[in-house]
Amino acid sequence: MNIEIINIGDELLIGQVTNTNASWIGEQLNLNGFRAFRFTVIGDKRQHILDALADAEKRADLVLLSGGIGPTKDDITKPALCEYFGTRLVFLEKAYHDIEELFARRGLKVTEINRLQAELPENCIDIPNRLGTARGMWFEKHLRGGRTVIFISMPGVPFEMKAMFTEEIIPRLKSIFKPQTIIHKTVLTQGIGESFLAKIIEEWENAIPKNISLAYLPQPGIVRLRLTASGDDPEIVGEQVENEVKKLMALIPDYFFGFDDDTLEKIIGNMLADKNLTLSTAESCTGGYIAHLITSVPGSSRYYKGSSIAYANDIKISELNISPQTLEQFGAVSGEVVKEMASGSRKKFNSDFAIAASGIAGPTGGTAEKPVGTIWIAIASPVSVNTYRFLFGDNRERNIRRASLQALNLLRKEISEYSLRIQKK
Repeated sequence: MNIEIINIGDELLIGQVTNTNASWIGEQLNLNGFRAFRFTVIGDKRQHILDALADAEKRADLVLLSGGIGPTKDDITKPALCEYFGTRLVFLEKAYHDIEELFARRGLKVTEINRLQAELPENCIDIPNRLGTARGMWFEKHLRGGRTVIFISMPGVPFEMKAMFTEEIIPRLKSIFKPQTIIHKTVLTQGIGESFLAKIIEEWENAIPKNISLAYLPQPGIVRLRLTASGDDPEIVGEQVENEVKKLMALIPDYFFGFDDDTLEKIIGNMLADKNLTLSTAESCTGGYIAHLITSVPGSSRYYKGSSIAYANDIKISELNISPQTLEQFGAVSGEVVKEMASGSRKKFNSDFAIAASGIAGPTGGTAEKPVGTIWIAIASPVSVNTYRFLFGDNRERNIRRASLQALNLLRKEISEYSLRIQKK
């Protein structure tokens, strides 16, 4: 079944409001066994609405609209729908009664402008809105050749639309169309680029079952691999996905770190808390971003001691006890300095582990020997201090993000290795 989503509103086109409705509807459709194949955003113009409906009718079996059905003059979706479906607005007593009850609960009286919300196209099926005055509208258009297209218009206000979609529309659609099972599983990787990852898993990707598709979803520092499977039997589809995920993980053990909504900061937090270990950070080029990620996790005070943002060399010396000779000989961006930073952080905060980062985030400051994007990271544990050099790009924000995620993933590996060492003793 082809499903198209049309979002209506000038505010969406000028960037005044982010179009979260489209992504939410698409997600909910997938969770319930449906797939949208096109999103369209149009302004509050009669002809634009009419054109979008006519275009969607040619290719879609279900058209979902949101926006433009409020009580003010700029909300013109209802008149446009009347024109498109050759009908007129009529007063619906049931809708008005619901509006009266809604206003009564808020201690208000229905105004004349809100009374207009009870007027709906005569040939639509009314869809209740328990959280607002804008009713949903369900149309069915029967075309030549026996094809029927369903059009459903919903409010643009997100909380009203979400309640209506979840409580009213999805149950009706499922009863009509009996959708297939759709299962998503996302494998999270860090420390490898998209093209290099694709090369490693190429043979596996070519051999996955036809009812499973793979999508590469890269972002700075992380590549997500999303498997999407469909079928009639949920148990069989689920087993297929799990089998393929196991095969995939076996190919990329050094880069895999989690699934779906996992984050490195949450995973590390759980590891530290479970083993009663503590962490501190010493940051230069990342400017506290590593600490920000760690402390974004609720309960991080259980394992996170604190941070030194040692940007200037004199602060590195006074706060982290970095040797002036080391700074003079090797420079602030060096393995020798981050090693002392990590060790100094462990001592200063009396932590089990410490992360240190120093580099040239850019866009200026690089040299032939140390170009922009050069980042040194050190991880100090109770048994060792390891240093790592990376060369990222020339974008400052991306470099900070990538360096921070790289540091967290290195810490994750160090905690695992340390835990194994302790278990063997």
